[in-house]
Amino acid sequence: MRWTNDSSDNVDDRRGKGGGALVGGGIGTLIIAAIVFFMGGDPSAILNSGMSQQSTQTEQRDLNPQELKMRQFVKMVTGETEQTWAAEFQKLGLTYRKPHVVMFEGVTNSGCGTAQAAMGPFYCPADETVYMDMSFFGEMQQKFGAKVTEFTIAYVMAHEIGHHVQTLLGTTQKVDKLRNSGAYSEAEMNRVSVATELQADFYAGVWAKLTDQREHILEPGDIQSAMDAAAAVGDDNIQKRSFGYVNQEAFTHGSSAQRQEWFMKGYNTGDIKQGDTFNQLLK
Repeated sequence: MRWTNDSSDNVDDRRGKGGGALVGGGIGTLIIAAIVFFMGGDPSAILNSGMSQQSTQTEQRDLNPQELKMRQFVKMVTGETEQTWAAEFQKLGLTYRKPHVVMFEGVTNSGCGTAQAAMGPFYCPADETVYMDMSFFGEMQQKFGAKVTEFTIAYVMAHEIGHHVQTLLGTTQKVDKLRNSGAYSEAEMNRVSVATELQADFYAGVWAKLTDQREHILEPGDIQSAMDAAAAVGDDNIQKRSFGYVNQEAFTHGSSAQRQEWFMKGYNTGDIKQGDTFNQLLK
């Protein structure tokens, strides 16, 4: 991925600053919790059962050169998302409100509760912030079979910021209203969740297309990196690697093929209006 000279001031790098962390448990606990999270469940029960509630202070440390470079990369990608979505919202007669991005390690506070590395990257609509623990990308490569490149990280960030776009457009609120109504079964809400996640993939593809048109960020292999990442975090791939079988009714994020399809639809069209996954998938 070609770097640009753009950079955002809305990135808070909390790595190396020390802070509270739960003790107990182990990498197995974290991996299981990550699986539960990607399956759409709440990992807190597993984390709480595998870890004591005692807090400990992580030591402050200096970030190494690679970590400092990653901070600049995340600031650059964040800046490019801000420019692209501001322009798109202006076309719609709307104003784009910039989200914050937090880089952390281990555990940190968020508007949606305690953010832990086991949860993977996520967007919190309560404080309009994307939380990124960079150790997730090692797990993505080692456990789920994705070769991680810079554009892999950009794709994941663009997906999470896609959820911010959904919040600004009111989609998140509509989904929450359906979920809180109690009128729909778990299976029905899983289908809604899949449509929500695939739309975020679509928005990631739109971002890649429009940003490349403006800044020429893409290099050979970048789109394939996004496709590989989308396949790695497909529900069927995670289920198969974790449990040895696939249960389509439990899908919450979409299959590998669906995630690739909707990212590519966003990239090929570059048109936010073509991403109505709800009408396409919930007929």
